[in-house]
Amino acid sequence: MLQPIAWIALALVHLMPALAFFRPATLTALYGINADNRLFLLLHHRAALFLAVVVACLWAAWRPEARQVAGLVTAISMLGFLWLFWRAGSPAPLRTIARVDLFGLPVLAFALWGAFKPS
Repeated sequence: MLQPIAWIALALVHLMPALAFFRPATLTALYGINADNRLFLLLHHRAALFLAVVVACLWAAWRPEARQVAGLVTAISMLGFLWLFWRAGSPAPLRTIARVDLFGLPVLAFALWGAFKPS
């Protein structure tokens, strides 16, 4: 019963950056990058990848057989960003994003436990 809630929560963690795929102006609000910046396209593509994480998490909420792959993808996303954030010296403009991922780690751990626990 709690596993679907955990997966939906993880989808919500990734929802705002995923919505930037459909509303690119969100990239400016989230990251301070204007549309004329050469990195804008890369961040727009990043939004598409976040959309994939959202879809994987929602799929995992209703389909237990999808949970292991969704867990790995979500863990790579969250832990990868936190590691890169830390290696970059914890830049102030990205602290809110890092906090959201950090607060989501216990939910991720619970979801991974449910995905990989022996039957």
